[in-house]
Amino acid sequence: MKELRIIFMGTPDFAVASLNALLEANYNVVAVITAADKPSGRGRKINQSAVKKYALSKGIEILQPTNLKDPDFLDYLRSLKADLQVVVAFRMLPKQVWEMPKLGTFNLHASLLPDYRGAAPINWAIINGEEKTGVTTFFINEDIDTGAVIKQELIEISADMTAGELHDDLMSLGSKTVVETVNMIAEGDIEPVKQEEGNYSPAPKLNKNNCRILWNQPLKNIYNQVRGLNPYPGAWTMLNNNGEETELKIYQGDVVFEKHEFLPGSMHVSKKQLRVATANGFFEIKDLKMAGKKRMDAISLLNGFTFQEGCKLF
Repeated sequence: MKELRIIFMGTPDFAVASLNALLEANYNVVAVITAADKPSGRGRKINQSAVKKYALSKGIEILQPTNLKDPDFLDYLRSLKADLQVVVAFRMLPKQVWEMPKLGTFNLHASLLPDYRGAAPINWAIINGEEKTGVTTFFINEDIDTGAVIKQELIEISADMTAGELHDDLMSLGSKTVVETVNMIAEGDIEPVKQEEGNYSPAPKLNKNNCRILWNQPLKNIYNQVRGLNPYPGAWTMLNNNGEETELKIYQGDVVFEKHEFLPGSMHVSKKQLRVATANGFFEIKDLKMAGKKRMDAISLLNGFTFQEGCKLF
């Protein structure tokens, strides 16, 4: 059933891989729905989504509604007569949209649902020290990430993997899973499984509060937080350097489990080493960005910045 009429919805690079995989599998993507263009950067240059740029290169019709409930948009969507809608990293859909195709609308989510429902499943899986995660395709319903599961694929999380690395692995795995899911739906070979309710790990939106490092945590927690927020948005902390306060973002470091009597957050600096005391050891900073400076390795910063005696992170 390669003649299946598919509408694809997505915005970032993560979604491009799935759209590309559908086209390579010779599926008929009749239109793409993506975010509206918006200004970004210092020059406020109008920026197109990654999905729009890709769709333009393939000559696919592009829709960029600002209101998914707009009657004119809904009428036009109906006129496309889609059999199936595929959603990857888009936004919440109104019922009028997701119930429209005869074969339904499914979403790709970057976790093993029902764990890590929410906006940032890749980051939270690493922050929480998980050793495995995966991708899930499921039929969309009224609530976020709660619909019946069609297919799941698992992936291991290595002990030093960053969110960026996991993102890329799940993007590749997800694109294959999307095509396999469409194949299953096209052949009528699906038995969706209802998600069980229970006390599952959430994946809330990242914000300034939950990205801040608390130095009185166990060392392993800090290490997981740093790699789980690398490269974006970055785990952050404040430096008090002889009374001057500056924000730091930390992207990479090593753990040193060692008993000591120093206060958590106190800094221990040498010519080639930048260590921070934690509850049960030291976190050695390897890669960081100081406010107003470029991201750099710790040794480069130490060559041009003076940490005063008694400096601390908080």
